[in-house]
This record gives sequence, structure tokens and C-alpha cells, in this order.
Amino acid sequence: MSVTDALAGYDGLAERLEDVRGGIAAACAAAGRDAGETTLIVVTKFHPASLVRALAELGVTDVGENRHQEAQDKAAELADVDVNWHYIGQLQTKKARQAAQYASAIHSIDRARLVDALANVDRKLDVFLQINLTDDPGRGGAAPSEIESLSEQILSAEALNLRGVMAVAPLEEPAAEAFARLAGYSERVRALAPAATAISAGMTHDYAEAIAAGATHLRIGSAITGNRPLAR
Repeated sequence: MSVTDALAGYDGLAERLEDVRGGIAAACAAAGRDAGETTLIVVTKFHPASLVRALAELGVTDVGENRHQEAQDKAAELADVDVNWHYIGQLQTKKARQAAQYASAIHSIDRARLVDALANVDRKLDVFLQINLTDDPGRGGAAPSEIESLSEQILSAEALNLRGVMAVAPLEEPAAEAFARLAGYSERVRALAPAATAISAGMTHDYAEAIAAGATHLRIGSAITGNRPLAR
């Protein structure tokens, strides 16, 4: 398939992608960081596999999904496309081993049972410890009080490579404040695992604040993909 064919029907995609790449570069420069330290994960939730193919033609190497069945189906359909699949949504324990078959990284490790479910997968899997930045236990992520115990559990699992931490900034407070807390939680993880330096944070509306706080993996969707289709 030619680049032209892959991009058919996706007017403006290349321009939006370049705008975001430029925004990331500018935010890194403002923070005194090298843009090469960041990984752009384009979130393609609800979009068809053809969009991922188009993104790959534009040089995107990392895509994110937060629904297991959708991610699994896309990964199978796009087996010929060289992209890394990042699972960024809440993951049911019973689906964990299936997700590990296509995902290069799982960003939503938030409980002991999920670590147990992934501990003996048959290939090395990058994982991020998701931390809840609110006081609401119903939100995704582990409580800050669980950071050390979950980190140690992940480190004891031979199949799992603890990359760092992940969080979603709550809408009810300034993103910069939330990401500053996340940076502190990252330090706690690195006290146990010095190599776990990654911070998965920042979306379309707050990636500049995330970069200022040290984010390395940016999960950006609609600013690049455009409005999402209705859920299927």
C-alpha cells in the first residue's frame, strides 16, 4: 500500500501530527529538556485500524488503546505494521495474559492480582505502575500507600520490566500540581528500582504541564486523530 493510499480519507492528519510534535518540542525546550527524551503514544481508541496504518506511514511508532477487545482486534489486523502497542486502560485480570500477547507495554498496573496474572507470561513485558492522583478509590490507579509494595512485587516477577509510573491528572485541580505529585511518586519507585525512570503522563489538554514535570511517555489522542467516532 502506498503512502497516498494509506492516508486517503485522513485529510489534515499529517498536519495535526506535526503540530503536536512541534508543541512537544516547544514544551521540552521551555522545560530545558531534549524532545528526544519523550515518546509520543498516539491514542487511537474507537478509530479504525486504517488510521493506525496511516499514522505508521507518517512515522508514528507507538499507539495506545484502552479497550482490550478493540486493541486485540487491531493488533491482529495490523500484524504487518511495525508499531508498538501500549495498553493504557483499566485491565481485567482475566484478560491480562491475552493483552500481554500483543502489547509491548501495559501502563495500568494498579493491583497485586494483576501483577500475579502477568508474572509468568512467556515474554518480557514493560509495565508502568498506575497511581491514583485523587482521594477517590473509584478512580483508576493504586493508592500512593501501595507504591512500594506493588513495585517490589513487580520487581520480583521475572517477566515484568518496571519502566516507571503512570497517572491521569484529575480535572478538578491544576494539572501542574497533580503532575508534581506524580514526580514525587516516581522518586519513590526509583528508590527501589533506579532504572524505572519513565513517567507516562500528559494528554491532549495537559501534555505541556506533564513535560514540565518530567513526563517521558505522552498519551495524545484527539489533537492528532481528530474527534473520535462513536463507540462501537
